[in-house]
Amino acid sequence: LLAIQKEIHKGLFAVMDGCVCGNGAGPRTMEPFIGNVILASEDQVAIDAVAAKIMGFEPLEIDYIKMAHDRGLGTGDVDQIEIAGMDKKEFEKLNFGFRVKKSPIIMWDQILRKKTENTRWLHHLLFYSPIFKTFIFASEFYHDWFWYPVIGKRKIKEFMKTDWGELFKKYPYGGFPEYKAVKEWDPY
Repeated sequence: LLAIQKEIHKGLFAVMDGCVCGNGAGPRTMEPFIGNVILASEDQVAIDAVAAKIMGFEPLEIDYIKMAHDRGLGTGDVDQIEIAGMDKKEFEKLNFGFRVKKSPIIMWDQILRKKTENTRWLHHLLFYSPIFKTFIFASEFYHDWFWYPVIGKRKIKEFMKTDWGELFKKYPYGGFPEYKAVKEWDPY
């Protein structure tokens, strides 16, 4: 897709908001992490490589970054990327220490899919029959009835004490502030 994107859209520019990041088993059980970084680049591979490095991963050990770098679709080697707005030494010290983790539900789903992919009848029975509703229930039970009440609420409470949490509390539920100056602005 990246090759097609580069062919169709010559002038792409990516912006990545890393003010509040998610660490751990995502997307439903991530832990909020205050990163306070915003990244921007015209190179889609470079922005992912820099983000990976900041998170604590080695970018060229991530398959899609390495493949895109090797195919000349962008720069995945952080040493070859110009970092603007931050001293190179300061950037090199930046490491959020993130870890890759899977929730038990995702882990078991992937194990079962892998183990049954060559046994068509069993794979079909588990994933394309009413039995699959058991997996959906297990996911709902784990995420909504166990993880969120026992772990997630505490994590959100901690997050709400941060500057970003305080800002979030200022927004009305489901809304965003109205910027009257922009609304009333007349360029003519």
